[in-house]
Amino acid sequence: MPLRVLIADDHQMFRQGLRVLLEREQFEIAGEASDGHQALQFAKDAKADVAVLDFAMPLLNGLDAARQMQHVAPATRVVLLTMYSEDHYVLEALRAGVRGYVVKTQTAADLAQAIREVSRGAIYLSPGVSRAVVEAFLSKSDVPPDPLTPREREVLQLVAEGKTSKEIAALLGVSVKTAESHRSRMMQKLDIHDTASLVRYAIRRGLVRP
Repeated sequence: MPLRVLIADDHQMFRQGLRVLLEREQFEIAGEASDGHQALQFAKDAKADVAVLDFAMPLLNGLDAARQMQHVAPATRVVLLTMYSEDHYVLEALRAGVRGYVVKTQTAADLAQAIREVSRGAIYLSPGVSRAVVEAFLSKSDVPPDPLTPREREVLQLVAEGKTSKEIAALLGVSVKTAESHRSRMMQKLDIHDTASLVRYAIRRGLVRP
């Protein structure tokens, strides 16, 4: 049976191109999602073998979607598509449960290889990504973790996307007071006290596009 692959990217043309390329490689497309929340829902419903997630998606980025996917669809392995090749991005992705890390400058053949390898339980990194970061991950070296909780990262991304507290509350299914509480704790942890600085921090972390 062909491997079932879920595609998640907010650009429809890019998704369509990926679908054609992956079907040419004999994969079955289990679904297409345009943001991280859709990807999680499709992963639960479609029972994909592998989810190919874009790093920078609206509402919920690929990294945090990967974290949540471990709980809602533990049998689905994740390949992250990204423009970032720096070590700290790769290490954070591995910590989030990502098993394939593919830089978008690579070829379709690299993505196909990543999908096949992670489906077998292996870790795949694009050529050129430092192998030292995998060794650091496997040895549990003392690299400072992200100070934010998964929910606080969601709030950070939504704030950086210009959402109000009321809109954030509706998207997360919480009260406005709870959304504001998450935002306040997040700002305290980061020692950031204005929205513009939060946006810059989110851009540096790759959670939103500049």
